[in-house]
Amino acid sequence: MALASHGRFDYSAITDRPQFEWPGGARLAVYVAVNCEHFPYDDGEPGLGYTPDMDQPNTYNWGWREYGNRVGGFRIAETLERSGIRPTLLLNTETYDHAPELLDAFRELDADFVAHGRTNAVQPNQQDEDDERRTIDEVYRKIERLEGIPPRGWMSPGANPSRVTEDLLAERGFDYTLDWPIDDQPVWLSTRGGPLLSVPYPHEANDLPAFVHHHGTADEFERTIIDSFEELKDNSADQSVVLAISIHTFLTGQPYRLRRFRAALEHMTANADDVWFTTAGDIADHFRSVMPPK
Repeated sequence: MALASHGRFDYSAITDRPQFEWPGGARLAVYVAVNCEHFPYDDGEPGLGYTPDMDQPNTYNWGWREYGNRVGGFRIAETLERSGIRPTLLLNTETYDHAPELLDAFRELDADFVAHGRTNAVQPNQQDEDDERRTIDEVYRKIERLEGIPPRGWMSPGANPSRVTEDLLAERGFDYTLDWPIDDQPVWLSTRGGPLLSVPYPHEANDLPAFVHHHGTADEFERTIIDSFEELKDNSADQSVVLAISIHTFLTGQPYRLRRFRAALEHMTANADDVWFTTAGDIADHFRSVMPPK
């Protein structure tokens, strides 16, 4: 008997797919996702990280994350501006009220705003379908009202979508999700609301698992980014691919990590032949134009 399936897409070997190119004939698309998150102080699961088992209020764990909203996020914005890379901002909408100056800094860089739920303290897999639908609608409407355009992309808080998240996203009008770390190319998903695109999002070139779960160093994360970039450039000679890099304001925004992250960006921008530095939304738009859903 076959194993249970998500039913969203069929298996597809990357060695057996149609050819396409990114804009300008580029073969490698690179985007940097910056996670901008806010957490309640004395309510909910303390979550990942340092002192996760302390009782609430967990001041130490909350303060560690708050550093990103007060300091680290601004340093990351400055670094990306210096590199010339337009950021993809994965946004908890509670940050609008909590740290509006931080969002101003990314807005000045023409960041691509991606919906990342209200707060990372509430994950879709913890909600029933009606509550999740209300949350998605609230997040969609808030970004549309404050940015002037609706969000096209979604990333679930905690990277923890429910069984129906993709259905609700498509029904609400989202174009793509970052919840499936399955491929180096975008993948079309089936939903009850029509096709939804999965844009590549990393587990490995991602500072949260790298630093928090795997206890990696800043030097190792720099090497992860550079080696991923060089390997995918080699792969792109055969077919166009995506390198997604994910960072969090309270992790890579720490001074010693930021210096090594900056060095990785400098390496990539100095070796930018046949590379398209872009955003998750622009990747979704271009892929849809050259590889529309069947």
